[in-house]
Amino acid sequence: MKPFIRLETAVDYEAISLGHQAAFGGVGEANLVDELRNEGMVAVSCVAEWEGEIVGHILFSRVKIHTTEGTMEALSLAPMSVEPNCQRQGIGTQLVEAGLDACRKCGHQIVLVLGHPEYYPRFGFSSQLAARLPSVFGGEDAWMALELVPGALANIAGQVEFSLPFLKLI
Repeated sequence: MKPFIRLETAVDYEAISLGHQAAFGGVGEANLVDELRNEGMVAVSCVAEWEGEIVGHILFSRVKIHTTEGTMEALSLAPMSVEPNCQRQGIGTQLVEAGLDACRKCGHQIVLVLGHPEYYPRFGFSSQLAARLPSVFGGEDAWMALELVPGALANIAGQVEFSLPFLKLI
C-alpha cells in the first residue's frame, strides 16, 4: 500500500481524531492532538491518504531544551497512528520519513521521541543522543533523539520541557 503523504488540513481533523481512537483504543492521543493544535504547539502534522480516506497521521510539536547556555528549540514526535486495518503495510515508515523530511525543510534541527527502541533507530533515532536530555517522559532505550542537522546535539545537555498538553498525561 502506497498512500499519498501530505500535510494535514482542517478538513482532516475529524478523521485524524477517529484514526487515533481506533489505533490506540481510546481518546487520549486524539485529545492530545487537539490540545497541541489549540495551544499553537504543532510544528509539522502529516496524514497518509489512501483512496480518499485518512489512514494514518504523524505529529511533531515544539519542545524546549533548557541548557546552561540558554534554551534551544526541538520537536517531539508524538503521536503517530495508522488505522488498525492498514497496519504492517509500511504506512508508519512512510509517515515518519515524510514527516522528518518536512521538519528538515522547515529548518528544524532536533527531534525527540519516546517510542519503541526496535522501531525508531532505523530512521536515525538514538538513545545515546538523548542520554544528556532528561525529561519527565525519558525512559532508557525508549527515549531517543535524532539530529536533522548533523552535530545539532554536539556538546548539548539540558532538561527537555514539554508543553502543557503533554504534561497532562503524567
